Amino acid sequence: MTAPPRRFAVLASGNGTNVQALLDAQARGALAPAEIVVVGSNNPGAYALERARAAGVPAIAVDHKAYATRGDFEDALVAALAPHAPDAIVLAGFMRVLTTRFLDAFPLRVINTHPALLPAFPGAHAIEEALAAGVKVTGATVHFVDAGVDAGPIIAQRAVPVFAADAADDVRARIQAEEHALLPAIVRAFAEGRISCEGRRVTIAPRAADADQLL
Repeated sequence: MTAPPRRFAVLASGNGTNVQALLDAQARGALAPAEIVVVGSNNPGAYALERARAAGVPAIAVDHKAYATRGDFEDALVAALAPHAPDAIVLAGFMRVLTTRFLDAFPLRVINTHPALLPAFPGAHAIEEALAAGVKVTGATVHFVDAGVDAGPIIAQRAVPVFAADAADDVRARIQAEEHALLPAIVRAFAEGRISCEGRRVTIAPRAADADQLL
């Protein structure tokens, strides 16, 4: 059996509130045995990198605009992560679609958080599309990443209500509150070896009762 991942790289493109949730969980001991060993971005100006530095975690930037092809960018990203020896990758607001060129370096070891109840509303405008569709419930999904857009096997989901008077920021705030709890719990469960995937079916084995843990 393959050992569970313990060393995680986190990739983000912007503000990085989910990065902060992971760093905060690590600081209070709620992420162990997982460890965030590096935070990376395709955007050198991403505030997520500042969050990492403030927490004493290495931060790297690989600007996708500096590369002629997506493949060249992904090769450079893998090379930049390599010195940190991550076992797995967490996409936390990383706004680049990754191909098998990157994913094959971490087979079934790349997870993503998405602000919708997949398979509904994949892509970059999930919240706006959910509002436009008039849904009454949306939410957060953590899933394995494959070569599709938000199409990999679903690990866990949390629902939030959508009210008639909501603007996108109202829904986003509710979803982020769920993501900030769910994503660290999934990373911890992954590091504990409690997550398995067969085809598209993902199972999370139970752990000993612990009142401060979501999973």
